[in-house]
Amino acid sequence: MLALAILAVGQALWAMPILAVLAAETGGGAGVLPSGSGQAIEYGVYRHSRFPDMHNIVDFGFRRKGTAQIAPIRAGFAGRAKRKAAIAKGRPLGLGPGLRGRLECGPAHREPAMSLTPEQRAEIQQQRTEIHETRRATVPALEDILFEPLEVLDHGFVRVIDYMGDDAAVVQAARVSYGKGTKQLREDSGLIRYLLRHWHTTPFEMCEIKYHVKLPIFVARQWIRHRTANVNEYSARYSILDREFYLPAPQDLAAQSSHNRQGRGAALQGAEADRVLALLREDAEKCYGDYAWMLNEDVSGSVVDEGRSGLARELARMNLTLNTYTQWYWKTDLHNLMHFLRLRADSHAQYELRVYADIMMDTLKRWVPLTCEAFQEYRMGAAQISATGLQVVRRLLSGEGVVQEDSGLSKREWRELMETLGREP
Repeated sequence: MLALAILAVGQALWAMPILAVLAAETGGGAGVLPSGSGQAIEYGVYRHSRFPDMHNIVDFGFRRKGTAQIAPIRAGFAGRAKRKAAIAKGRPLGLGPGLRGRLECGPAHREPAMSLTPEQRAEIQQQRTEIHETRRATVPALEDILFEPLEVLDHGFVRVIDYMGDDAAVVQAARVSYGKGTKQLREDSGLIRYLLRHWHTTPFEMCEIKYHVKLPIFVARQWIRHRTANVNEYSARYSILDREFYLPAPQDLAAQSSHNRQGRGAALQGAEADRVLALLREDAEKCYGDYAWMLNEDVSGSVVDEGRSGLARELARMNLTLNTYTQWYWKTDLHNLMHFLRLRADSHAQYELRVYADIMMDTLKRWVPLTCEAFQEYRMGAAQISATGLQVVRRLLSGEGVVQEDSGLSKREWRELMETLGREP
């Protein structure tokens, strides 16, 4: 009996790190509430890091204080009883009038065509009806869209999964570093604007947000250049990718720009546009069909042809086109999120990545409205002028006639400065 007890304990201890690693690899995890905050909450682990549905949830029933993954703890907010009642009556969960197809912080984007299964909708509603008390700061406007898929492109989405902190957390962190010197900065908005205006970044690093994103592989490869986030992507070594591809709308099929090596120009027209779209579709479907044949298994892992061995998933995936959709969890702090949005929500960014940034800009406004307002004022809507360019501006203000040849600026710098000032180059 003693030997059996020792063996059982040993097996349990061996399983704990395995479960923790599995949780870290798949995007879910176990957790308990902070001491004094109430009872332990249920949790689940996504088997494939896929969009959540009841068939992809594995509940290990494992709760241990101190594990690496802490389950999200949600707070109640004003109107939650009304929200629960609406869900119970089968009414859709509101994102606010016209949120899809209209962004409050960014340019308009094309209406998406993504559809969700009834099972996926049911799982989202279940997540959104669970209310957990907490002593931590919560933001009602962001809670209102928590877990909800905000649709992008034809099959993509962005979901806010979790967040920590708010505008007040930025102010709190700043006042610790400034000490008595902040007595004159009484307004939170004024302090936040001061921090952004003078490039003080540390207080913004105290807030974090986690997204679940579904996006084409070629967009993900551009996105991943921002190396200041924690990322866990869907594993095509472990799982079979879905048969979903991004196909641009006709107006988004454009020729190479004649003056920008990494941009697009005018939209393709007529037969050429039709042929390009047909090739994109045909190639994606053929490559996925060959991928499925090489795997020799269906999505459930069952063998299709008993007479063939099939190619390993880690090798078969090389045949897929870059417009195939992947998914990841992407967690970053507020400072680096704003840096990402400053580049990717810009009109010069590639459209297919910019529409994701536009959605995330709206979540930023919901999460930290004071910070978003200052960010738009001092980053998105501002211009950076070089020292030489500033001298040119001063000469112009003094009434001096300045031309490019005697400005000290290159032709491109001169053109950019004149565009910033609203003048003809």
